[in-house]
Amino acid sequence: MNEPFRAYWELMRLDRPIGTFLLLWPTLTALWLADHRFPDLQHCAIFIVGTFIARAMGCVINDILDRDFDQHVARTQNRPLADGRLTVIQALICLAVLIALGGLLILFLNPLTRFLALLAIPLAWIYPLMKRVIPVPQVVLGFVFSWGILMASTAVVRDVTVEVWLLFLLSLLWIVAYDTQYAMVDRDDDLKLGLKSTAIFLGKFDIFAVVVLDIAVVLIAVLIGQVAGFRWFYWVGVLVASGLFVYQWTLIFGRDREKIFVAFKNNAWVGFVLFVGVVSEYPPSIHFF
Repeated sequence: MNEPFRAYWELMRLDRPIGTFLLLWPTLTALWLADHRFPDLQHCAIFIVGTFIARAMGCVINDILDRDFDQHVARTQNRPLADGRLTVIQALICLAVLIALGGLLILFLNPLTRFLALLAIPLAWIYPLMKRVIPVPQVVLGFVFSWGILMASTAVVRDVTVEVWLLFLLSLLWIVAYDTQYAMVDRDDDLKLGLKSTAIFLGKFDIFAVVVLDIAVVLIAVLIGQVAGFRWFYWVGVLVASGLFVYQWTLIFGRDREKIFVAFKNNAWVGFVLFVGVVSEYPPSIHFF
């Protein structure tokens, strides 16, 4: 991969797909929950591609706003804007291209969903700024990262169902939990730079908060299953997700930064097994466009 292309690839974080998966699984889950069946292939394709675009947009925006901070954080000092491989103008051009691609994609969606998609752009600018302002910016990230759930529901039923609202709440709490883990890795650097995070705000109670939030996620998943009338296939997924949370707790209790990062990445599997659990309740009866 040539250097200029690699720099843009890294700017959009395509070399680190973990964030895309964390965004993708709840969004796709919302399609199934809202439609109460295997959704049509057009909606699946739009939201899969849209998730990659949305996450890339968010990463570019984040790096533009955080470029001066990233230079002083060990984990981020080699990002393309922080190390000078790309300029802000080049990043803005990349962002404009991504917005244009996203704009083309939402033309295939209904007006309400298009409106929600347009709102997502200013929301994506808010989270990086909140790290300078409020003590719990991860809560803002929870809303921003869960936005695709609402869009998925309105795309298929032009409304947000009870199950999807519960999924939105589940996603919000789950994001606060796993991004607190992420913030625990960067806590020392964030303190030096004067940035804020739930890991800093919670202090020695950070692990306790993660455990409580994870338990709340499982309880909401149980409630979703009861409201939707799911059978044992879904409950297996909830059980496996619960086991993954327990595994994460064993990793973070020692406060070892590398193990905490492993725990953070493990959340992609949590999202996946919950998605599979929901999909298993709606056997494919595939209809085209």
